[in-house]
Amino acid sequence: MRRGCCGRVAATPRPSADSGALYNDPMPDFTLIQKIILLAPPILFAITVHEVAHGWMANRLGDPTARMLGRLTLNPIKHIDPVGTLLIPGFLLLMHSPFLFGWAKPVPITAQNFKQPRLGMAWVAAAGPVANLLMAVLWMGIAWIAVALSTRIPLISPLYYMGQFGVAANVVLGVLNLFPLPPLDGSRVLAGLLPPEGARILYRLEPYGLFIVAALMATGVLSALLGPIMDWLINLLLSPLPQ
Repeated sequence: MRRGCCGRVAATPRPSADSGALYNDPMPDFTLIQKIILLAPPILFAITVHEVAHGWMANRLGDPTARMLGRLTLNPIKHIDPVGTLLIPGFLLLMHSPFLFGWAKPVPITAQNFKQPRLGMAWVAAAGPVANLLMAVLWMGIAWIAVALSTRIPLISPLYYMGQFGVAANVVLGVLNLFPLPPLDGSRVLAGLLPPEGARILYRLEPYGLFIVAALMATGVLSALLGPIMDWLINLLLSPLPQ
């Protein structure tokens, strides 16, 4: 079993100039409640699709555990971890933290059901971040639709900002989880490619991995390493949006 989701998302309605975004038009001054309304759907769907993708891939490779436990569903309630999904991100948002940090309830995986357990786990792990990157493209489409319809249906304009949140959240979640440090998904992918002894060394880091990831995020090291990749992908998806 694995922490399915552990990431940082911007605490502003859209990427700021500091994040490398190609925007300079004025941004509405959203209240905390408005931010929560705009942030909640993209974040909940990001972690939900991420976990479902893990379970779906496991089921395809011969492990029905997630399906049998009802985790192959887009119902976010099935994937919410009270502490990691609600308490910690909510507290950070109230404290006006520059990043949000949390996780979802991990999808149960029985690697022994795979013909090649380590390789199977690598595929299962990769499915989550890939799903997030595909979701980022979908949120880009939602932002485009909101722009196209906003002149005729003004009430739809908030979807423009929600779409941008969705792009940013899914890009950050996808790229972050590909970082090869336990408990992030990238460590499972790397373990599937390493020889057995190398994989065992990597697994020994798992009890400390979440603390290491949190420390790297808090000190800005992880942002320095992954930020340019995240910014490039976010700009790639959002910069063509009409203003």
